[in-house]
Amino acid sequence: MAETIWNTVVMVFHFIMKNIVIINILLSLIIVFFERRSPQAVWTWLLLLYFIPIVGFILYLIIGQDYHKNKMFKAKEIEGELKYAVRRQEETIYHRQLKMTSPALNRFRDLVLYNLEAGQAVLTDNNDIRIYTDGKEKFHALIEEMKRAKKYIHVQYYIIRNDEVWQDIEKVLIEKAHEGVEVRVLFDSMGCRTMHKRDWDRLKCEGIRVAEFFPAILGQLQMRVNYRNHRKIVVIDGKVGFVGGFNVGREYIGKDEKFGYWRDTHLCIEGAAVTSLAVRFVLDWNYAAHENLFLEDHLFEIPQYDRHGFDPVQIISSGPDSQTKTIHDNYLHLIHSARNHVYIQTPYFIPDASILDALKIASRSGVDVRIMIPCKPDHPFVYWATYSYIGEMVAAGAKCYVYNNGFLHAKTLSVDGMVACVGTANMDIRSFGLNFEVNATIYSERTVQRLERAFENDMTKSTQVTRKIYEERNLLIRFKEQFSRLLSPLL
Repeated sequence: MAETIWNTVVMVFHFIMKNIVIINILLSLIIVFFERRSPQAVWTWLLLLYFIPIVGFILYLIIGQDYHKNKMFKAKEIEGELKYAVRRQEETIYHRQLKMTSPALNRFRDLVLYNLEAGQAVLTDNNDIRIYTDGKEKFHALIEEMKRAKKYIHVQYYIIRNDEVWQDIEKVLIEKAHEGVEVRVLFDSMGCRTMHKRDWDRLKCEGIRVAEFFPAILGQLQMRVNYRNHRKIVVIDGKVGFVGGFNVGREYIGKDEKFGYWRDTHLCIEGAAVTSLAVRFVLDWNYAAHENLFLEDHLFEIPQYDRHGFDPVQIISSGPDSQTKTIHDNYLHLIHSARNHVYIQTPYFIPDASILDALKIASRSGVDVRIMIPCKPDHPFVYWATYSYIGEMVAAGAKCYVYNNGFLHAKTLSVDGMVACVGTANMDIRSFGLNFEVNATIYSERTVQRLERAFENDMTKSTQVTRKIYEERNLLIRFKEQFSRLLSPLL
């Protein structure tokens, strides 16, 4: 059997070698004439196929296929009362009947309306937000909230590793399932490729529903790198929701020597915005599990909340099924609207031309633009492409920092201490269009200023990249930057 497989592999390899020119020509024709791609992506693929034909061909098979053409992801629509809620709120904003009870809402009324129209994102104002930047604190809070569940727990993560962090969560999920709580776990096939079928079967045997997003076509061998579900959502009884950057694994609580301390940003929301997170989970679940949970009315009962605080929030999402790049456009709008400062934390900084130009214009117009990235890579090509764009921003007058106290994975953008966009989306091309992402746009000075104080505290643990430091980088770093930047449309 093994010999037969090996002979088949050898035959395929010989076939590719003999016909590599023809294969390259065919792929080039497909990329140029049959797939809707940006000019940058087209030229990048053509260069790869020309200069490194075999490697380029393999990379195309893994990350280059355009599933938009095949309509693999049909746009997922919200239903019934939810549609009407969006339309009603649009009308009240158009007629200026919606009470804009904070300076941030008044100033960013146009962004609120854009999110309603483009992303069907209802504005809610009776929310209380807790911010977690430490993994141990976040997972402790998550487990405590899950223990209080009475009706349902919905869990969605891009990465789940079968280590002590997941085992603690799994224990609670099983206990709650035995109590009669509905428990659903949605995972991404690529992000959870280290998990085994028996790990999910164990949950199913305990009465937990499990669904896999965009499963591998060859068992454990995942060939489809694009269009991954990068969202991290937990919804408990429709009352409490978690969203942000932390996945599930020991590295996220600082137990991986490679990364050291893990600095991230995660939100715990209590309030009406949780219903929007619940809808986002259900839309993804319906696609992956081939069900329609919108028929389950109890999942969308809006609880009565004790009004602890006043945090207006819109839950926005984007992905290959979206007609608009809602998260990207929120970033762009906020940057253009900045009058005093813009703070950005992101592990990957590979902006498209519109975001890059907006940041440069803001910086050269006197806006205090500050960008913080990690001091170490988890994906080398992405890191060095990031560093090249940081060099451009330094030249434009922005203040750029590398975080030295471990690994920075936070995904936050805040403007003028008034509005922030926080969630799962990185500041890169992949998050803008290739992955499924979810963010919270927060119109609350008290919460945004807490986020900005955390940023300023991180600055004390960071090194500023000055023009002098950047210009003195060695030849090897310059080569890494230039090569990685050529690949940036694919990263």
